[in-house]
Amino acid sequence: MKKQTVYTLLIIAVVLSFFVTPLGYHAKVWLNALFSFSPVEVAVEERQTLSNYEWKLKDANWDFFNFNRSRGKVVFINFWASWHLPCAAELSDIQVLYDAYSDQIDFYIITNEERPPVEEFMAEKKFTFPVTYLLIGSPSPVETEVVPSSYIIDKKGMVVVRTDEIKDWDNKKVRDLLDRLIAEK
Repeated sequence: MKKQTVYTLLIIAVVLSFFVTPLGYHAKVWLNALFSFSPVEVAVEERQTLSNYEWKLKDANWDFFNFNRSRGKVVFINFWASWHLPCAAELSDIQVLYDAYSDQIDFYIITNEERPPVEEFMAEKKFTFPVTYLLIGSPSPVETEVVPSSYIIDKKGMVVVRTDEIKDWDNKKVRDLLDRLIAEK
């Protein structure tokens, strides 16, 4: 076989691995994470305040609770889906943030999926952050049109970060922002 033919077959094998093997899935997750950037803070004069905190949700045990319990706290909200590849890339960074800030920030990692696929996904990825389940039709204080979507809300209920795409959450810029919001009175 010619060298050119071997190279061509190798390239075809690599491209096919992206579509038919688990290696391809992990490579796509890695590439999504690699090309994600830090979220942008909303300018102070453009920040919106949550209209209300009356929002019914379900926890991982399928028990109802009200978002009102987070009034006066720094809140991190992320809407995600286990089947959506960019979400898988982003959730690894969110796990790192959760590990560092779970005692100081209320985390709402929200999905509208049923429990079995979510529990399987969480176990497979070894994520330990608490999953919150969205009640379809329950009025939400934030928009939930696409996944992933994320929000950081300060203690006064102002939306400090709002993004509708994958972001890099595990970086100094985000940590500095969270530390500043936690320190505010």
